[in-house]
Amino acid sequence: MNLLKVLATVSSMTFISRVLGFVRDAIIARVFGAGVMTDAFFVAFKIPNLLRRLFAESAFAQAFVPILAEYKNQRGAEEARLLADHVAGVLALALIAVSVIGVLAAPAIIYLTAPGFAATPDKYQLAVELLRITFPYILFISLTAFAGGILNTHSRFSVPAVTPALLNVSFIVFAVWGTPYFDPPVLALAWAVFIGGVLQLAFQVPFLVRLGLLPRLRLNFRDPGVSRVLRQMGPAVFGVSIGQVSLVINNIFASFLATGSVSWLYYADRLMEFPAGMLGVALGTILLPSLSKYHASRSADDYSQLLDWGLRITLLLAVPAAAALALLAVPLVTTLFQYGAFSAVDTFATRDAVMGYSVGLVGLILVKVLAPGFYARQNIKTPVKVAIVSLAATQLMNLALVWHLKHAGLALAISFGACVNAGLLYILLRRAGIYRPQPGWAIFTLKLGLAVYVMGAVLWLTTGSASEWLAASALERATRLTCVVVAGAAAYFAALWALGFRLRDFNRRAAE
Repeated sequence: MNLLKVLATVSSMTFISRVLGFVRDAIIARVFGAGVMTDAFFVAFKIPNLLRRLFAESAFAQAFVPILAEYKNQRGAEEARLLADHVAGVLALALIAVSVIGVLAAPAIIYLTAPGFAATPDKYQLAVELLRITFPYILFISLTAFAGGILNTHSRFSVPAVTPALLNVSFIVFAVWGTPYFDPPVLALAWAVFIGGVLQLAFQVPFLVRLGLLPRLRLNFRDPGVSRVLRQMGPAVFGVSIGQVSLVINNIFASFLATGSVSWLYYADRLMEFPAGMLGVALGTILLPSLSKYHASRSADDYSQLLDWGLRITLLLAVPAAAALALLAVPLVTTLFQYGAFSAVDTFATRDAVMGYSVGLVGLILVKVLAPGFYARQNIKTPVKVAIVSLAATQLMNLALVWHLKHAGLALAISFGACVNAGLLYILLRRAGIYRPQPGWAIFTLKLGLAVYVMGAVLWLTTGSASEWLAASALERATRLTCVVVAGAAAYFAALWALGFRLRDFNRRAAE
């Protein structure tokens, strides 16, 4: 299996989901703008979303996928299936308990994560009501991620990659057609989250059945494999929670800033998550199973070479994405969000946050490639220690930047923290001898820099002024943005071609 083709497939599936996500956010921005209702919803949605990353996509995958790959390679399909059954039972029980506790403790959770809301009782009560509806999402989406981990381990990457699109479909349907049936209207978004979670889980079940991989919920706490997963889950949850704590603390800071600050950060984060999801999440998804198999077979050279491939692909795609995000901040925000209740003031405030996030985009994506270098070796403690240092650095920068840059300072602090995280992971991988750079990095970096410079010049010349984008119609913005993006991409890849880059040079086989 060619990893470059797999990456293209997973990225294209993720692209579909992200495009629907932008449609979703454009509709939310048009209907609700950036104010009390959206601030309350985004805070309420962030809590189950945070727990999703703790229990599912990050911590659980880091603990479960390497061990499942080991069982599959060394013990056979039947042992792997039994492990999946036992882990599914324990995971389901834990998630049901967490969901019940979350619904009951919603007032305390909102007070802790957005204390500034307490000064506005209506805003606070609305956030509590929204959280009680959205919290069970953690149950459905975590089981979805568990199913996706099984499919990924068996090299079925497309289905888990396209599954998130169903949440966005749910959002769009509820926002467009369901809003008039709810009072207040923002409750429609909360129910969209709940239904979206159900749809995502239901979507993956038939694929598991077809492959004979559908787990049966069995409780067996004495299974040695379950014990190993749980032992790995502890530091994994702690490590991932450190990164997510930065986002929660940002919410706390933002809740004391001007109304709309939480929403501006959310919309900017959505723009950053587009390339981060297409590249970082996709690369992390396809690298972890192969790295785990190389580790299980003790293929150290293949392990290092695969990491090198991942780093080169990351820089080749993430560096131009970061530059384009910064240069096209106003065109992107106006085209996607500035409709209806979303004003020009909201556009410029969101642009400032986008600029801050773009600084750390490369670091954020590199973490998704470097961290699996430890996770695949079932070493979660090292990334946890790095995450603690990164959290401390992020909060120091929050304190330094928020006073003068407001919400944009919070975004910039997150970026600096991501760069610290990526830098430390790289240094430790090199120091431990896990990763040894392949020849040609100096000339690769020089050529990459030249190609990005050419792209930046084309974008700068074709973008125009902010006032032109503010005054343009929706169709004019979309048409012009498409042309600018196509021109920039064409210039970048033409420059790479002229400098000697060829697609075949990046072909790489997955571990069998």
